[in-house]
Amino acid sequence: MNPDSHPIADVLLPLALEGPYSYRIPAGMALEEGCYVAVPLGPRSLIGVVWSLKAHAPEGTKLRDVIGRFDMPAMGEIHRKFVDWLADYYVEPKGNVLRMVLRCPGAFEEAKGQVAYRTTGQKIRRMTPQRQRVLDVASEGFAMRLSELAKAAGVGTSVVKSMAKEGALEVVALPAHKAFQPPDLNAGGLTLSKQQQLAAQELRAVVTSRSAKVMLFDGVTGSGKTEVYFEAMAAALAAGGQVLLLLPEIALTAGFITRVETRFACEPAQWHSDLRPRERERVWRGVASGEAKIVVGARSALFLPWKKLGLIVVDEEHESAYKQDDGVTYHARDMAVLYGAIGKFPVILSSATPSLESIVNADRGRYGHVKLNDRHGRPELPEIDLVDMRKTPLETGAWLSTPLIENITATLAAGDQALLFLNRRGYAPVTVCRACGHRMDCPNCAASLVEHRFRRQLMCHHCGHLEPTPKACPQCGVEDKLVPCGPGIERLAEEAVQRFPEHVLRALRCNR
Repeated sequence: MNPDSHPIADVLLPLALEGPYSYRIPAGMALEEGCYVAVPLGPRSLIGVVWSLKAHAPEGTKLRDVIGRFDMPAMGEIHRKFVDWLADYYVEPKGNVLRMVLRCPGAFEEAKGQVAYRTTGQKIRRMTPQRQRVLDVASEGFAMRLSELAKAAGVGTSVVKSMAKEGALEVVALPAHKAFQPPDLNAGGLTLSKQQQLAAQELRAVVTSRSAKVMLFDGVTGSGKTEVYFEAMAAALAAGGQVLLLLPEIALTAGFITRVETRFACEPAQWHSDLRPRERERVWRGVASGEAKIVVGARSALFLPWKKLGLIVVDEEHESAYKQDDGVTYHARDMAVLYGAIGKFPVILSSATPSLESIVNADRGRYGHVKLNDRHGRPELPEIDLVDMRKTPLETGAWLSTPLIENITATLAAGDQALLFLNRRGYAPVTVCRACGHRMDCPNCAASLVEHRFRRQLMCHHCGHLEPTPKACPQCGVEDKLVPCGPGIERLAEEAVQRFPEHVLRALRCNR
């Protein structure tokens, strides 16, 4: 058979490649665009994605054959377009972007089944306290995995295995992965205020229209934005789509998982860097098959192989944590907007302090704008005032203004607490010689050395350089002329102790 008569598959590989490589499709193998395949590259084989198909190769071209196809749903056209657009936008090789999609190679391997143990009712020849504890736990009737049963009984896994050999416990086969529960759209919904209902109605209308519209959801802290966009998520789920809820930090995931589980009566899928490999395989497969309806994750969740994504909610859209600086650089909020434009579904950007670019886009009509101006339950917002230091000059050697001192005094007199926050470490950020004007700078990076008076040291907060505070100026040699300029937290604490000794000293003693 003429090798040129074979159909050709252009396969994109997760390497720093600008485009796909061509491979012959062996006789009897059926491939389609987006399917996952194993192909040879040098002496090894790699997992790739069929990016396009051709009828035949150019004349005289010698190509290697595709090794095999993986039995899983093909990557959708929308997701492939997303990879292409992101690569073009950030001038990245397409293979590098695909690598972020294929970060879970275990999902392509055959899922390994799990086993559990339960009692058989058969008597044991030699009973020990450890074995009795295992029987007491297992007698509850539930089949438990080896590690779970051993931990619950407070014994080693060898005890459980020996009891299984003697017939006191039997092995039960479990599914390879726990199934994803379908969400209940009417479970756990809270009673919304009138303003929340209006906001939810507007967001639901955008979702049900299935338009590629971006909605800036701007609500003050405590206004109940989460419960409102839950209603939009319910509308997207009712239409048969999947929902992605992006969070800026992994630390926020646990609390949101509980809230989502309460609202939809099912545990959502999670996606972040702390997931165990087996759970990552489960979520990756669930997203590809469409079984995972709700995913709560960090920025990398955008690259999961979505089957039918119907809504993206970017919570705290102003956060800088959505920006990826290592490897392929991208901004997850902006790429979420791009994904919605390609897939023709809405994106909700939620924040109490929206980013400037989102506000500008909303003002220019590119984004819709929904606001919540009242806090839920109508608690009072704190008052914020700015002190004009030109009108209320500081006393000599002081850093606390008169209005600030008066308000702190009134707060303490009422039995409340006061917090002085200054994001500046040390005693003073700059040290200058009063005799010659020399400034104490770091010898390595030329940044100003910060005085830490309690430790009698000057420190560079950029490179970590340390040196003892000199008595004489290293430039002119005059002693006792080095003076601190500007306040650090130590200097602010020193003044607070002088003005409010009883309250500050008590706090210092409690922190020791």
